[in-house]
Amino acid sequence: MNISIKTWITNLSVIFYLFLLSSCTTYPLLGTQGEQVPHDYLIGPGDTLNIIVWRNPEISMSVPVRPDGKITTPLVEDLPASGKTSTELARDIEETLAKYLQQPVVTVVITDFVGPFGEQIRVIGEASQPQALPYREDMSLMDVMIAVGGLTDFAAGNRARIIRSVDGEQQQFRVRLDDLIRDGDISANVPVYQGDVLVIPESYF
Repeated sequence: MNISIKTWITNLSVIFYLFLLSSCTTYPLLGTQGEQVPHDYLIGPGDTLNIIVWRNPEISMSVPVRPDGKITTPLVEDLPASGKTSTELARDIEETLAKYLQQPVVTVVITDFVGPFGEQIRVIGEASQPQALPYREDMSLMDVMIAVGGLTDFAAGNRARIIRSVDGEQQQFRVRLDDLIRDGDISANVPVYQGDVLVIPESYF
């Protein structure tokens, strides 16, 4: 019986030590990480595309991008669309239609935006509505928090962190959500980038 109690106390001590160790983990505070290089919007599953074939209204139509990243239109079957710009996709459709039409001219207009999964902003943990968000140009941390409905009552906002790919490597940065949302400190409103993951932990107390 005494051995069992000692074992239980030892295990409890190890767990408590690991808890303290994890709670002491710190990351550099996220600031302005330099100006982001702009790039064209890439089509993703769930986007809606308006495909216009000049002088051919019978094969012009609005189509969704399927979960497998492909689209199907009259004369064009199972054409990959995800990860392409609207211009790139238009040229691909023209190449396929050239088998049936003489010098087709295609325009692709994106009407509903979701974007590729790798470029979405993911929010997990103690947000009111954790979810993946389509990235918007010049998106900030405040924009993200508005979209997810703010923090729960149990959130440790100032221990939140952003996981970001920098030069092909994943890095973690601390953000001050409590200061931003509850104290109105605008200096805590930092830019977010495509593919960022915002992790909001639960408060220990």
